[in-house]
Amino acid sequence: MAEIKTRPTDVSVDAFLDGVAHPARRADGITVRALMERVTGEPATMWGPSIVGFGSYHYRYASGHEGDMCRVGFSPRSANLVLYVGGFPEFEALLEKLGKHRRSKACLYLNKLADVDADVLEEIVRRTYAATEGVDHCTVC
Repeated sequence: MAEIKTRPTDVSVDAFLDGVAHPARRADGITVRALMERVTGEPATMWGPSIVGFGSYHYRYASGHEGDMCRVGFSPRSANLVLYVGGFPEFEALLEKLGKHRRSKACLYLNKLADVDADVLEEIVRRTYAATEGVDHCTVC
């Protein structure tokens, strides 16, 4: 079985965010980190080489594959700010109020934070974090 690369590391979140080349993406990453720390009460931790995550939960797919992942997280990538959120019943309704974004099954892509409603984003983070409490299966995969 392949080794899971997305796991907590000892890499400094500050150093990672300071190293983001795009100034606006770096600033948005710092802002999202503060939001997620405040909402979750968890410290930021690097998950793999590029995900800033908060908390953890164990998941198990129907196939039997299992592992651990952050309860909420983000990655300030070159093209977009990627948020790892969702998996709760009201997610679609909140996305309609969020503002400019794209999404995939398990990721939310933002060009910049200024494009979205900060209160709605905070509610999405809060509900995602709550939805992963005691989870033993992936609800967004």
